[in-house]
Amino acid sequence: MLRAAGVGVGDEVVVPAFGNVEVAEAVTLAGALPAFADVDPVTYCLDPEAVEAAVTPRTAAVVVVHRFGRPADLAGLHALGRRHGLLVLEHGESEAPYDEVAQRRQRAGYLDARLRGVRTPDGGDGHTYQQYVVRVPGNGRPDRDAFARALRAKGVDCRVPVRTPLHRLPEFRRYVSLPQTELAVDETLALPVDASLTKRDMQRIVSACNALGGLLQPAY
Repeated sequence: MLRAAGVGVGDEVVVPAFGNVEVAEAVTLAGALPAFADVDPVTYCLDPEAVEAAVTPRTAAVVVVHRFGRPADLAGLHALGRRHGLLVLEHGESEAPYDEVAQRRQRAGYLDARLRGVRTPDGGDGHTYQQYVVRVPGNGRPDRDAFARALRAKGVDCRVPVRTPLHRLPEFRRYVSLPQTELAVDETLALPVDASLTKRDMQRIVSACNALGGLLQPAY
């Protein structure tokens, strides 16, 4: 895709460091260099202002990644692309059937209304909740990891969506300041909202989370 668009050796391509290693690998396979920009703290997608700050005379393209079922700010990123003459490409997530999305949104609404002690996701326009990602405040300790272990002990199948940002991996190591990416890596946790979950399952998730939430400082 990048090579076909004329991106190659000597070019830079702006990508998020929050997950999606295959995107950065595709950039290097084209002979270009990944340039990492920070994400929006609400959508976890590229922040147009951060992308703007990452643009250099060598920048040829931006790869936009939609995260967790929440779309990126395409209008803002395409406007940036026009200003700088950059190619703006999308790396989308697979689409689920309408009925499945509707059930996930129903379960997400259930959690939104009942969870305490964690920061629930901002649904926004078009969120399909491929993952229901909450924030567990850190308080200077790896509380998110302890929180996840405690939930799993109670039978809740939660997972950490991104363990290491790409700019910290040996093959992509860059000395760049990405504060929102770092914070998201430390605080995010995906809770289940699968269509197969029963009401009892959802009650177990809420009960387990809220029992632990009192151990943490408020998320706001």
